[in-house]
Amino acid sequence: MRMYQDERRLDFHALGREIKRKREAKGWTQEYLAQLVDRTPRSIMYFENRGQHPSLNTFYQIVTLLDISVDQFFYPDRQNGESDCRQHIDRMLNSMDENELTIMEATAEGIQKARETEGA
Repeated sequence: MRMYQDERRLDFHALGREIKRKREAKGWTQEYLAQLVDRTPRSIMYFENRGQHPSLNTFYQIVTLLDISVDQFFYPDRQNGESDCRQHIDRMLNSMDENELTIMEATAEGIQKARETEGA
């Protein structure tokens, strides 16, 4: 009896492009990022341009250093119904600390109350 095997594979090309975009936005070179994660600049180039898969530890280091949310790459079907604006806000919220989230929660509640007042 053959057991079910999930044939999905992570296409690292899109994630590699995001790594490059975020790295460049920070003004970092491939050489600098390579030093931070103890890899060669060539390895960073392969991740960004060729879709090569890094080790899990290197992957974790890179996405945390560059503040990349990987949900959109691991669960692309969950993103389809959400607007680009909502996805952008979600990514920003994911990078906030508890104090900042408290401020955002109060802001959203204020907007909700204002909407309710308008409708009354």
